Amino acid sequence: MRVVHLISGGETGGSKNHLLTLLSQFNKQDVSLLVMQKGALYEEALEKGIDVHLLDQSSRYDVRVISKLKRFLKDGGYDLLHTHGPRANLYGALVKRSTNIPWITTIHSDPKLDFLKGGIKGKIFTKINLWAISRIDHFFAVSERFKEDLISLGIQGDKITTVYNGIDFSKGSYAKGNLSRKDLNLNGSDFVAAMVARLHPIKGHEEVFEAVKSLQDPSFQLLLVGGGPEEESLKSRVKELEIEDQVHFLGFRSDVPDLYQISDVGLLASYSESFPLALLEAGREDTPVIATDVGGVQHMVSDYGWVVPIKDSEALKSAFTKAINKKETGELAPMGRQFHEYAASNFSLEQLAEATENRYKTFLEA
Repeated sequence: MRVVHLISGGETGGSKNHLLTLLSQFNKQDVSLLVMQKGALYEEALEKGIDVHLLDQSSRYDVRVISKLKRFLKDGGYDLLHTHGPRANLYGALVKRSTNIPWITTIHSDPKLDFLKGGIKGKIFTKINLWAISRIDHFFAVSERFKEDLISLGIQGDKITTVYNGIDFSKGSYAKGNLSRKDLNLNGSDFVAAMVARLHPIKGHEEVFEAVKSLQDPSFQLLLVGGGPEEESLKSRVKELEIEDQVHFLGFRSDVPDLYQISDVGLLASYSESFPLALLEAGREDTPVIATDVGGVQHMVSDYGWVVPIKDSEALKSAFTKAINKKETGELAPMGRQFHEYAASNFSLEQLAEATENRYKTFLEA
């Protein structure tokens, strides 16, 4: 069985990490990665020894990639195409008839929200995305709730398999231990929340800022890890709320495990997610989390953190207050260690790879 994974290649967040960790569990002879453009994903795949190839698409509108993709699939003798993301789904749909390769996708976000605030162009891309999705043979949903979301789009339930995400817990912490709070001008007495997320409207930064402002606690410090199209507007909003001394825009970082280790909680405020790896990565560093009730978060976090409604700054503020109180009573750190144990037992990389391979086999045998 030979499988090729197709993705745009410009990803920097959860979908990139999901794919790299998953493919690293398969034999190089059995699984290939095909990216449309060079980026962090391509470079990291090379470093990990993954069989990665480049279509070299000059822009998302470069349709020459269609013939390149057809040729790659036919010459490679692949048994299955597995796509990730709207662009990969579109090109999978465009070559489906001529290649006739069975096609699976993992949808990492709500297709209705992928182009949020994209104006007319965003509405057009959303329609194209939904059209492409309608042509896919089978879907991986990374939570039961996300399976229900797909069914609401008209996808038949028997075409969807729930496969929970997972990360590598076998090595314990991934932190290198060479980062301190002092390096980021933070005090030991500060309460630090690390939010690893693209600076995108769907990630809920606005509600987080409102909660920070309403908390009125200058010792509460927010670390924002990641970049994105909303960076300037978010910085303007922080200035408008007069919380510049509490919000730190760190950009893309390669030391996320260390950032979690020096933080008191990991934070996720998204309006939509499937099964966010950022929370599992926090758990790997013994860091409890505060997260919005999206995707499989309830199942993931269980009793080892706080789950709040989306778009609710007051609920976030309340969770911040509870976490601060837990720290003061010495109960927060044990929550983090319990979260690690629970996540390692239920959402390991080995479980993800085994479930994925088993589904490949049963899908192709059907």
